[in-house]
Amino acid sequence: MSNRKAMCLFLTLAACWLLNDDAAVSSNNAQRPPKEKALGEKVANTDSLRDVRGNRRSLHGFNGHKAVVLVFLGTECPVANLYLPGLSEIAERFRSRKVQFLGVYANENEDLNDIAAHASDREIPFPVMKDTGQRLSNQLGIKRVPSAVVLDGDFTLRYRGRIDDQYGVSSRRPKASRADLADAIDEVLAGRKVTIAETEADGCLLDRSRRQVKTQVTYARHVAPILQNRCQMCHRPGQVGPFSLLTYGDAVKHSAMIGEVTAQRRMPPWHADPRYGRFSNSRHLSVEEIDVLRGWIEGGLARGDDKDLPSPAKWPQGWVHGEPDLVFAMPEEFSVPAQGVLPYKNWIIDTNFKEDKWVRIAEARPGAPEVVHHVVVYILKEGQRGPVGRDGGLAILVGWAPGDLGLVAPPDTAVRIPKGARLRLEMHYTPNGKAVKDRTAVGLTFSSKPPKFEMLLNEFANMAFEIPPHHPHFKAEATFRIRADARLISLTPHMHWRGKDFRYEVIYPDGKRQTLLSVPRWDFNWQSVYRVEEPLKLPKGAKLHAIAHWDNSVNNPLNPDPSKQVRFGLQSWEEMMVGFAAYVWERPETAAELAKNPPSQADLFFDRLDVNGDDVITAEEIPERLRPLLRASGITLPARLSRAEFARLFEAMRLLAPRKRPVPGKNPS
Repeated sequence: MSNRKAMCLFLTLAACWLLNDDAAVSSNNAQRPPKEKALGEKVANTDSLRDVRGNRRSLHGFNGHKAVVLVFLGTECPVANLYLPGLSEIAERFRSRKVQFLGVYANENEDLNDIAAHASDREIPFPVMKDTGQRLSNQLGIKRVPSAVVLDGDFTLRYRGRIDDQYGVSSRRPKASRADLADAIDEVLAGRKVTIAETEADGCLLDRSRRQVKTQVTYARHVAPILQNRCQMCHRPGQVGPFSLLTYGDAVKHSAMIGEVTAQRRMPPWHADPRYGRFSNSRHLSVEEIDVLRGWIEGGLARGDDKDLPSPAKWPQGWVHGEPDLVFAMPEEFSVPAQGVLPYKNWIIDTNFKEDKWVRIAEARPGAPEVVHHVVVYILKEGQRGPVGRDGGLAILVGWAPGDLGLVAPPDTAVRIPKGARLRLEMHYTPNGKAVKDRTAVGLTFSSKPPKFEMLLNEFANMAFEIPPHHPHFKAEATFRIRADARLISLTPHMHWRGKDFRYEVIYPDGKRQTLLSVPRWDFNWQSVYRVEEPLKLPKGAKLHAIAHWDNSVNNPLNPDPSKQVRFGLQSWEEMMVGFAAYVWERPETAAELAKNPPSQADLFFDRLDVNGDDVITAEEIPERLRPLLRASGITLPARLSRAEFARLFEAMRLLAPRKRPVPGKNPS
C-alpha cells in the first residue's frame, strides 16, 4: 500500500469512527447544553477540539503544565484581533514558566480553513483549535470573544473573563489600567487565590447560528457533478482514495463521512488559502458546494432522475495523466532494507536523444511507493555532472511525493531536454519494516512541435536556519531574484514534519508586494503543485519571497523530537524550506542571453543571504555557522551590506581562503 493510500485509508477510518461522536456533540449541545462550570470546579475533559489538520485533541491532553490558558477567538471579531499581538507577548512571557496557551474558535460558521488562515495571518504562536459543536465554550460559559479562561495544573477553573480593559466594542484606551489575565496567571503560578477571578468580557457575541440548508437536493442533479469534479480523481479504482465514489451507491454508502470531512475541510485535500491566487488545478469546495452535500445528506439522500446525471468522466488508466509516449526506468532494481536510514540514492539514465525533446507532461511513478519518500528527476546537460548549473539554478524535470505533483505544462509551453542530456533520478527511501525492491520510472509525453515558451523549474531555499528546541513558531525566509522579464506558471512549497505554514509573495522592483499563495496549514502527507490559472507577469528585478513557520514543540503531534535543535537536512526528521517555482521567459532569446552572462558567485551568495528580499544584508541574516569563518578571517561586518559592498567583501574572503599547495613532483591541475 502506498503512503498516499495508507494516509487516505487512515483518514477515512478515523472519520468513520469519529462521525457519530461529532454528530452527537452537536445534537446534545442543541438539546442538553452542559451545565456551566463554576469557579473552583474542575473542567471536564472534552474531545470536541480539533486542530487545523483535523486531528482530535482532548483538553486534558495538554496536561503537565502549571496552568492552561484558553483564549476564545473569532476570525472576524475586531476586538479579538486588536488583542492578538498582546496575547502573543503574554504567551511568550509565560512559556518558560510552563504555561500552555491555546486559541479556541467556537463560532459555528468558522471552518478549519478559516481558522488556519486567521492564525497564519496574525502569526499566533500557540496551538489553535476548533470547538466542534461549542461543547467546551458551553461548559465554560463563554458568550463573547475574546474571552480568556485560566485553568490550573489540575484543570480547575481559576479565572474567566476579559484579557484586560484596554479594548471593547466601543472603547479603546491608550493602555490598560488592569492586566486581568496576566495577574490571574501570576497568582495561579504562585499558588494563591485569584484576587479578581471573574470579569465581564466586552467583545463580539459568539455565533451560534447555522446556515439554512436546502433539502430539495438530489444526487443526480446536484451531488454527482460535485463528486465528479472534486473527488473522483482520487476516489476511483486503482487510485489513492481508499474507496470509489463513481456511483450513487458509493455515495450513499459513504455519505456520513462525506458530510463530516467536507464540512471540516479535511477533504478534498487542498491547502491554498482561497483569498490569494486562482489555480487551475484547485480542488477547493465552495461554501455552496458544501451546503449542497449537507442538504443532500440531511434531506434523505434522494437519488433523483438519472437523466440529470452528468456524462461519466473518461479517467486515464494506470498513469495519472494518461499513457506516456516514452518511459525511462531505473537501470536496475534497488533493494530497500527492512530498517535503517538510507542516504539519497541517485541513478543516471542516458536519454540518447539525438535532438532536443520538448516535454509537456512528465510523471514519476515509484515502483514501491510505500518506501519512497520522494523522487526528483533532474536534467543534466551534455558534460554537466551535477544538477546545479553555472547560473546557480536547477534544471528539474519532475518530482514525486505523497500528494498532487507532476509536470503538466500550460498551452504553448514545454520543458526542454537537450540533445545528449541525461536524467538523474534522486531517490529518498524510508524503510518501513519490510524489505522490498523498487524500480522507479518516469513517463514523458512530448509536444508535437517546439513550443512558444520553454518552461523552467527552479528552487530557492533557506538552508541556514536553526530551529531551537521546543520553539512553537519559528520563522524563516528565502528569496529568488528574477533576472529577466518572466511569467510565473506554478508554485510548490516543501517542508517536513514540523512545517506549520508557507507563503509566497512577489516583491516588485518598486517595492510593492503581492501574496501569490498562502498554505496556512502545511500537510506533509499531501503536497501539491499550485498551477496559476493565468501566467503572472514578473518584471526583471522582481523577487519571489517565501515565509515559513515551524512548530518544534510537543504540541505538534507530528514532531519527531521537540528536544532537538533542527537544521536543514535531507531526512524527514530534519527540516527543509524549499520554494519551487516554474516560469517562462517573456522573450524566447532570454535564455541564450543569460547563458552568456551568468551571475557571479558573489551575486548568487548575496541572494541566498538576503532572505527578506530588501537588497541589504544585515548581521541577523548572516548564518550562525558562517560567523566563526568571518572572525577567523579578521573581517568585521558593518551593520548593513549593500550588494556592491558584499561583492567586495566576498572577493576579500576569497583571497584569504587557503589554497591547496602543489604536491612536489606533480604539475598542479
